Amino acid sequence: MSTAYATEAAFVKELGKLETADIARATGADKTSVRAWVRGNRSPSGVYGERLAELSALVERLAHVLQRDFIRGWLIKPNVALDDGKPLDVIAAGDYRKVSKIISALESTAVS
Repeated sequence: MSTAYATEAAFVKELGKLETADIARATGADKTSVRAWVRGNRSPSGVYGERLAELSALVERLAHVLQRDFIRGWLIKPNVALDDGKPLDVIAAGDYRKVSKIISALESTAVS
């Protein structure tokens, strides 16, 4: 994977006001690795890169329907539409699309 993924880690951390632990939780990587991604010293690969890309896409969409200060809270809060699962944990499990569908509903509500 390219350094673009490392840049993505810094971007998603800033945009979503996420903590290193949040990115680690969503990607399955350890916090030390995530810190290295954010600094641009390393790039995630394989499943870690895939989960980071998914998290980034979701955070970007959430930034259009939520104030940035609320994105992190939305991601760590149990959600009834996910059977009380937390979006970060659902992403980590590889179920990005389940979270995406909920965001789609928020987007359609915001447009109305």
